[in-house]
Amino acid sequence: MSPGDAVAGEDGKRRCPWGLSTPDYVDYHDQEWGRPIRTDNGLYERLTLEGFQSGLSWLTILRKRENFRKAFAGFDIDAVAAFGEDDFARLMADAGIVRNRLKIEAAINNARAAQDVGLADLIWSFAPDPRPPRPRHRGEGQATTPESVALAKALKKAGFRFVGPTTAYAMMQACGLVDDHFEGCHVPPPD
Repeated sequence: MSPGDAVAGEDGKRRCPWGLSTPDYVDYHDQEWGRPIRTDNGLYERLTLEGFQSGLSWLTILRKRENFRKAFAGFDIDAVAAFGEDDFARLMADAGIVRNRLKIEAAINNARAAQDVGLADLIWSFAPDPRPPRPRHRGEGQATTPESVALAKALKKAGFRFVGPTTAYAMMQACGLVDDHFEGCHVPPPD
């Protein structure tokens, strides 16, 4: 098997190149990215964070993630869905998160929309079957797929906001619906 574009780190383990740039990324790459998440709250968290990442570095969001968790009640869908004007004002004043009015409004709106659907069932219904093989080279990467386009449409139809095809695909990658670790990466394929 060719190692593709996976690169050996200081510890000798081969990783996707982006997973070597900072210790935060090494940990995220090795422990979380691409691992299946099948709970409504877990998927709501990732969908929310991917929405906040839009236009920013993922590293910014990753480093603020604990602040986001505190600010958004641990990403408990029912708790966030109950947020009112005081909570919105609190979030807008919280320097520990990204204070973007539209993204905060979308996060609250999306919690309310998630109450009306089985989020895990909805999202996982768009996992490609069979799962495509891992990319061998950077040129094989993509920002959207037909499945992410369809998922974004389904989420929007269910009342979600800030969920375009690129955000949907990033969430699919992060939550293990697809396996975009490079061929040769030491992270095992998801179940």
